[in-house]
Amino acid sequence: MTTAKRQLNDGPKIRKEKDIVSKMIRLYCKKKHHHKELCEECQDLNHYAMKRLSLCQFGEEKTACAKCPIHCYKPDYRQRIKEVMRFSGPWMLLYHPIESIKHIPIPSKLRK
Repeated sequence: MTTAKRQLNDGPKIRKEKDIVSKMIRLYCKKKHHHKELCEECQDLNHYAMKRLSLCQFGEEKTACAKCPIHCYKPDYRQRIKEVMRFSGPWMLLYHPIESIKHIPIPSKLRK
């Protein structure tokens, strides 16, 4: 019996998503857990998020995870990443303004 191994995604869009998610997790840990480096819990979440992005079946064609038809995060990780994003999103404008603005999705009506 052979099992097909999924190829890891490492395109520019996935790398950018990984960078933004890592920054959000670091910011969350710094503000909520008061650590300069990632605590064990946040390290675990960051590792999991990087793994999920690398294995995303949509690759460079992926949408925002919140709009994805397939939820690849386990429920507990999904809840944790939602909490991180909800908290870190507004702070990203202050700490990483350029990435924040680039990450905001443009409505299809305005893309013309």
